Amino acid sequence: MRRRQLSCVQQMSRAARAAFSLNLLTEAASFCQKGLEQFPSNEELKKLSVQIDLRKKEHDNRKTQISKAVAAAKELASTIENRGLKLGKAMYQELTGLRKPVLDSSNILHWPVLLLYAEVMSSDFIEDCCESDMFSSHLDVMFSESSLPLPWDENCAYTREAIELYYQAGSGTLMSKREVLKYLLEGTVDSTTDVLGDEAKDDEQNSDNSVASMSNRSGKWVKVNEKQTLHDILRKPDYIIPAIPVFFVVSKKSSFYHDFRAGKWSAP
Repeated sequence: MRRRQLSCVQQMSRAARAAFSLNLLTEAASFCQKGLEQFPSNEELKKLSVQIDLRKKEHDNRKTQISKAVAAAKELASTIENRGLKLGKAMYQELTGLRKPVLDSSNILHWPVLLLYAEVMSSDFIEDCCESDMFSSHLDVMFSESSLPLPWDENCAYTREAIELYYQAGSGTLMSKREVLKYLLEGTVDSTTDVLGDEAKDDEQNSDNSVASMSNRSGKWVKVNEKQTLHDILRKPDYIIPAIPVFFVVSKKSSFYHDFRAGKWSAP
């Protein structure tokens, strides 16, 4: 009789551990429960039951985190779309990393903005540019009289009154809704999970039409009006945001300026 009991508890334990190793937690818990009903004092089954409960809690916590991350990404994607903004694939991710826009509690978008000095392809960041901000206020701080000159600007050409900002019209590849959500989820707990199912289909035709409508101005350098808000600039029909806003800085005092304006320079 004792041998039969020992054999039975071993079978329950093996079945529970096998299910646990395959991450079949419901089945593992069921085997443990049945085993403990017959052998309530069995230490091996007790320990395994605790391990199963801990892993189930971890899974539940992860599901909660995923749910929150997905909800936040969908809200952000919807806000960007409703603002009339066009998100394209990242063009300078080696510089931007995983920086992304943020939607605050007041439903205001905050963008990290990459500034590229076209003459030398050096870069600066505006880490938090509110959509209602004007570039002039940020540039006033970055190029104030108390600011040190740029380390490569030997001729001190890049001063506040001399700099201008540009973007390249129609430059970039539009992302589909699915791609936008995947981009917004990068680096989160859900970065490798397909969360969309069939609810967001790729709008390839719409993307093609949008690009085609900008083709007559594609490649042209457009000067940024510093007195416009970031939102007004980003929603221009010919501007595609390459994951995060990117603008090129040139100086009217530099000899490079004339080549740039003449269209003799193109972004790498």
